[in-house]
Amino acid sequence: MISQLRLAASFGLALVLGSSLPAAADGKLKVVASFSIIGDFARNVGGDRIKLTTLVGPDGDAHVFAPKPADAALMANADVVLVNGLHFEGFLTRLVKTSATKAAVVELSKGIQPLQMAEDREHDHTAEEHSERHDHSHEAKDVDPHAFQSIANARIYVKNIADAFCAADAAGCQTYRANAALYDAKLAETDAAVRAEMAAIPEDKRVVIASHDAFGYFSRDYGIVFRAPAGASTEADASASDVAALIRQVREEKASAIFVENITDRRLVEQISRETGLPVGGTLYSDALSAPDGPAATYIDLMMHNARTIRAAIIGE
Repeated sequence: MISQLRLAASFGLALVLGSSLPAAADGKLKVVASFSIIGDFARNVGGDRIKLTTLVGPDGDAHVFAPKPADAALMANADVVLVNGLHFEGFLTRLVKTSATKAAVVELSKGIQPLQMAEDREHDHTAEEHSERHDHSHEAKDVDPHAFQSIANARIYVKNIADAFCAADAAGCQTYRANAALYDAKLAETDAAVRAEMAAIPEDKRVVIASHDAFGYFSRDYGIVFRAPAGASTEADASASDVAALIRQVREEKASAIFVENITDRRLVEQISRETGLPVGGTLYSDALSAPDGPAATYIDLMMHNARTIRAAIIGE
């Protein structure tokens, strides 16, 4: 409550300052994307017809993001706000309300088939831990919000972006549709390439470990089974029983590799690695792109990097 009041109070000044800024003199559509992956989608569809701002940047964790007054000012002045939906952006409802934005807030996951969160660790929790887990805003919904980890879903996101841009800027609609079609073709090629990478991995070596439950859609599409000590959000730490249960599972299922994630503290993964003897196979990019000079500066780079890293860690190629 205190943080909400501070944001609202600080926003008063930010809005006054923000309202004195001129509208985009070049006539570009002012677009706010909630995090870096969505920003990359928007850039590919909008091209030079949009002025894009991304709230949670490269290597940033949208699960724990705390908006600043300047972010509310950006929302207030936007024409279109692009978000994941599925309760991924825990900060979103408060930020939209505080900003009083009149922009269309577009949930890009509309039209996908959400996955239910796995409950395979629930029996290892005490009643108190169970209650705490289900009070969490993401896990209480029992829906996996990381739909963008499926390229098939990403193609739906891109179509939804084109629709949103056309609704806000009819004059640019032909450009948006053409850009979306070109990008969709690249995504289709990437999907085929990821499938080829994963097909090289033997069926009995397809269980791996990551930091949190971010790869359910990747698992569904590409046949790699991910286990994780933490749930869908990085906001809640894994309990001791979670970690112990995962270590048992690693041994029982003979997991092939363990990975750190770019948005999480690597110490927990390193602890599990020490206790199981499973070497860390590299870094996967889950909820954010890398910096521009990194290996996952775009969504396509991210998916190819993850696929190649998984393959190399398991079969050494």
